[in-house]
Amino acid sequence: MGGGTVGVIVGAVIAVLIAVLAWWLVRTYNRLVRLRNQTQASWAQIDVQLKRRHDLIPNLVEGARGYAAHERATLEAVVAARGAAVDSGLGVMDKAAAEDALTASLGRLMALGESYPQLKADRHFATLQDELTTAEDKIAYARQFYNSAVQSYHSALESFPGNILAGLGGAHARRDYFEAGAAPQDAVQVRFA
Repeated sequence: MGGGTVGVIVGAVIAVLIAVLAWWLVRTYNRLVRLRNQTQASWAQIDVQLKRRHDLIPNLVEGARGYAAHERATLEAVVAARGAAVDSGLGVMDKAAAEDALTASLGRLMALGESYPQLKADRHFATLQDELTTAEDKIAYARQFYNSAVQSYHSALESFPGNILAGLGGAHARRDYFEAGAAPQDAVQVRFA
């Protein structure tokens, strides 16, 4: 083998290594982008479900207002908590806290149904309760899916080779989990029939 042949072989090996390295970098980067986009899409699903719940609340409050008008503080608390939760400028952690406050105030509103048999018997109020229960289930599922997507994304960011690319690129920031807060000690536990 002559010097020219060895040079060609070494050049070919180097070209293959560069191609493999480039493929590896592109593949890893694209995986990080895909996982980041999955977290964004799953967050959008949470927003959809939260908006659905937010849209049910005014009707629920109005239905309760007719039967429990003197429970004004409870009704106003629900409206105020809904207003805080609807704020679109909230980050994940603040959104979770606002939604926890809304859930607590909704628990107190649902407890009114136990205190006012006419309200509990109202078909419209019962239908809204059922829709709210369905919305809560969908929110829980969307939250679980989002948190799973965040976990996968963080695992890719923290494990080799993603940690190298994330460190070099700097564009792959960690995401916050959407965690439900601990239930307050005085929170009313509501069981829907």
